[in-house]
Amino acid sequence: MLIDSHAHLELSEFDADREDVIQRAKENGVERIVNVGINLEDSRNAVAMAERYDNIYAAVGVHPHDAKSINETTYDSLRKLSESDRVVAYGEIGLDFFRNLSPKDLQIKRFGEQLELAGELGLPVIIHDREAHSETVEMLKGWKGRSGGVIHCFSGDYDMAVKCLDMGFYISIPGTITYKKSETLRDVVRRVPIDRLLVETDCPFLSPEPKRGKRNEPANVVYTARRIAQVKGLPFEDVERITSENTRNVFGLKMTL
Repeated sequence: MLIDSHAHLELSEFDADREDVIQRAKENGVERIVNVGINLEDSRNAVAMAERYDNIYAAVGVHPHDAKSINETTYDSLRKLSESDRVVAYGEIGLDFFRNLSPKDLQIKRFGEQLELAGELGLPVIIHDREAHSETVEMLKGWKGRSGGVIHCFSGDYDMAVKCLDMGFYISIPGTITYKKSETLRDVVRRVPIDRLLVETDCPFLSPEPKRGKRNEPANVVYTARRIAQVKGLPFEDVERITSENTRNVFGLKMTL
């Protein structure tokens, strides 16, 4: 059974058929889903969904795109949300210097604050890094309250992966591994030990081949796992079992539902 370690089922793209999407995931062997918040309101919705469905867990936090939305009450509200036993991580947080929807200096400030809050809460972190590899690594090196975590939707090279692994982080692989131009990511997957890899969809984004161009959903994480198996020369069942065990370890998920 697979685990989709990073989804956004609370987003409006799933409003019309969310129940069907969740059922389709189960039918395709996806036993658990970690639903990840991107701002305060979104985090509330992610937690509410996790409390409704026994196969869904939640992460709370503010994405770098929304760093500018953080005010004096945001962290208290996130702290309160994290009290739910369905919350297994803090995120997604980090830096995005590709779109820069929040100013760079503010992204860095809010990232540091949220790392400290995650440490205070004792939660592993889910890290967003886009076009900010060196800055992300430096921020994580300086994180004192380290609870471990995941570099989500990994987009760096093998050298960066080694630095993250050395700090105790796991590497999460999305559907982009199936894209023709993703040879750098395939090189990372080839060289990183399978016991440090997770699989994710980041749905509704980043649909894998052959679903590219359509809305992504947790059932599609199987395509990512199959491609990892091909790249590493492993049986699919081993990738399925080991990545699920890794996800349970990093997020502290129970062995059975």
